[in-house]
Amino acid sequence: QVQLVESGGGLVQAGGSLRLSCAASGRTVSTLDMGWFRQGPGKEREFVASILRNSGFINYAGSVKGRFTISKDSAKNTLYLQMNNLRPEDTAVYYCAADSDVGYVPTGAHLYRYWGQGTQVTVSS
Repeated sequence: QVQLVESGGGLVQAGGSLRLSCAASGRTVSTLDMGWFRQGPGKEREFVASILRNSGFINYAGSVKGRFTISKDSAKNTLYLQMNNLRPEDTAVYYCAADSDVGYVPTGAHLYRYWGQGTQVTVSS
């Protein structure tokens, strides 16, 4: 069983930065495909970024490409999402997700069995 705990959310002005963390337990992050999703007010949960366990292949949603960076620290068993140049439309609850194998198109929420509780990110204009 994998447990995921997110932290690092908060209130920031447009143009600011935040770094989200997702501490994993039960498995090492090097053995997991991992991703970040978000759900804004009145919206569906959407893919943000992912990193695959074997290849290290990284994928971003078009809306965050060039502004967000996903990374893993195996020593700390933690997944990160560095978010720069934040916009009001980035306001959402951000979730960390993981699974043993999500395949080669890791953008679907249904592919991930393990989820964190979410952390709120609010970007003011």
